[in-house]
Amino acid sequence: MKFAFSTLACPNWSTEQVVDNAVRLGYDAIELRLLDGEVIDPVRDAEKVKQAVTLSRSRGIEVCTLDTSCRFNIRDPQERAKHLADLENWIRLSQEVQVPILRVFGGKSDGSEDEAVSWVVESLSQIAPQAERASAIVVLETHDAFSSSHLVAKILQQVNSPSVAALWDSHHPYRVGESAEEVLKTLDGHIAHVHVKDARRDPVDSSKWHLVLVGEGEVPVREQLTLLKQNGYTGYASVEWEKRWHPEIQEPEVALPQHIAWLKSLSL
Repeated sequence: MKFAFSTLACPNWSTEQVVDNAVRLGYDAIELRLLDGEVIDPVRDAEKVKQAVTLSRSRGIEVCTLDTSCRFNIRDPQERAKHLADLENWIRLSQEVQVPILRVFGGKSDGSEDEAVSWVVESLSQIAPQAERASAIVVLETHDAFSSSHLVAKILQQVNSPSVAALWDSHHPYRVGESAEEVLKTLDGHIAHVHVKDARRDPVDSSKWHLVLVGEGEVPVREQLTLLKQNGYTGYASVEWEKRWHPEIQEPEVALPQHIAWLKSLSL
């Protein structure tokens, strides 16, 4: 298995620092969510992305994924259309830089489950032909209202395209009560990318979670990755240390070395 980390982990690092640390620590790739500490826009930041990809590859580090902010669980059709247009720009950029995986969200609740599924299915069905022509894979993350692997699988079955797959975020399906075996069985053959994170329930309010260093929480990350390996997964396990959104957690200088050491200790 190949290991990457998201630039969410290091909002204060320059692109050069990101690549230097990926090389020094022994990661195989980086996942682009931020550049220069800011969320990437596929039009405004296209040249920055191209430069980051070129620099990374010149140092033997791949860019495995481009993380969009696109989401489709939105009642307003005009707002959904804006996110669809944004994803079209991401696909064009993906083709230019030859980074095939594009992360998208379902989004937070904005209606009934049936409405949510229909909106996401409609949007991903519209974008699938363009993604296929660009040799891109749009991956729907187990996140927000779509944390359940069963809901993600329901959408993938209806879209029914090789260019639309799942991103298994290790935390969220577990948070909603799904075991590693259940997620793997439900999304069997459709997992194209994996986010690794660990967390611990708040002792007072069990609806709240605290991100912790991998192996120090209750998310069964070891079991998840072992089962993935046994089932033939050969993609990236990407560390999503959300320092950008949670400034109180440990610095990347602590978290990223700890994560790669722990991951490599699994002999995957």
